[in-house]
This record gives sequence, structure tokens and C-alpha cells, in this order.
Amino acid sequence: MTTTPDNSVAVHCRGVDKFYGTGEARTAALQGTDLDVYAGEMLMLVGPSGCGKTTLLSVIVGILNHDAGEVVVFDQDIDKLSTSGKTRFRGQNVGFAFQQFNLLPQLTAAENAALPLLIAGLPRRRALPRAEALLVQMGLSGRTRALPAELSGGQQQRVAFARAMIHDPRLIVCDEPTSALDGKTGDYVIRLLREVAVKPNRAVLVVTHDARIFHHADRIAEMEDGRIIGIHRKQDKTGPFALAPGGPGGYMQ
Repeated sequence: MTTTPDNSVAVHCRGVDKFYGTGEARTAALQGTDLDVYAGEMLMLVGPSGCGKTTLLSVIVGILNHDAGEVVVFDQDIDKLSTSGKTRFRGQNVGFAFQQFNLLPQLTAAENAALPLLIAGLPRRRALPRAEALLVQMGLSGRTRALPAELSGGQQQRVAFARAMIHDPRLIVCDEPTSALDGKTGDYVIRLLREVAVKPNRAVLVVTHDARIFHHADRIAEMEDGRIIGIHRKQDKTGPFALAPGGPGGYMQ
């Protein structure tokens, strides 16, 4: 039996299974996984390496097909889309930011940030000014024409975030976005992402091991062995997260 998400639910996963391999080598990456991500929130997904976090992220955005269950993203049943339909859906609705920034070394900061617009067919004369304006908003005034090699790690990450947001996606997904950054820079870019990206019609989903940024989340979903085993909420807007008895396996303080 499936359930229908209400209008505030951006991502709705119920009973999601994902297997790799066949026969005796068959391994369950996701096992009856349930998760809702609400519009207007930043949810962080935590858990040990190999627990299924990145697999779940890939299933939600349609990069990987799931074997059972239901995945609905902003009212779109991902399973009902063709391969080309999933590609179009991601291009229109999803922004990506990864641990490796994946900036093209021969392009300037503005050109890298503008890539989703250029791929969608927006003329360069319109795409680049939009990218430059967003980079200025993210504190990169004067660096919009710099090449990636001329930027610091934190500056490169801000370009990657700008690229993820430039086409105004409804869902932004980040996979370990701060693990290569020092604490101060990581905190800054996540705070900046939150200020720019968390809006009532948008959701941000962050896969992370980085306890230094947990306080920026609205909720933290803890994952283990392919399942969501707990959802943790802040006790108030600035305080620590309310934890289940015994704590979440050392992932939160």
C-alpha cells in the first residue's frame, strides 16, 4: 500500500529497495527505505560508509533505478519516467553539488556556474550575466572570470554551489560537499547554501559525515544498513538536536 504525500513534501520515499548483483552475490543497498524531505528545509542524511546514503540520493534523482517501492519528487513519480524523461526532469528540477567540485579547468568561474543554463539552450549573452550575479551574491565579486586553478578550495565550492542553483532547481542534492574543506570554510559555504537555497518551494538534501555542519540542518535522518533508523530534530532554532535514547551511534553530539 502506498501513501500520497501532501503539498509540503518535496521528496517522498516509501518501501524503497535497491539490490546489486545476482544470486549469492546479491546485496541489498536499500531495504524498505522510508524518507520524506519537506519543502523549505535542509535535511542532512548521515550514517556509516556503505550504509546506502549515496545510493538513496541517486535513486531519488533517478540516476539509479530502484527495484521496489515508491519515489515521488515534487509530485512526479520517478519510476514512471523514461530514461530520457529522467534526464529532462533532473535538468529542470535538480541541482547537484559534490565532494569533488567537477569544475571544467578551461572555463572561468562564471562559465562553470552558467553550464546548466547553457546546456538548456539559454544564449551565452543571457546566461553569463546571471551566473556572474549569483557568484557576486556568493561573495565572489572580482573572481567571476578566474579559472578554477586560480581559486581557493572554498571559492571553487562556491562556484559549484552556484552551478547547482543557477537554473533555480526545486531540489538541491549535495554529496559530502564539505569533506575537502577546513571547518571555517565548510561552515561558511553551507551557511551560504542555506541562505540562498532554502526557500518554501525548494528543498536541500545533504549527504554528509561532517559533524561540524549538523547545526545548519532542519532535520537529520540517520541511516544504517539501507534503512532510515531515526529522524532527529532541533530542540529549538539554535540549540542542539533532540536525540533518541542512547544517541545516534556517535554521529551527533
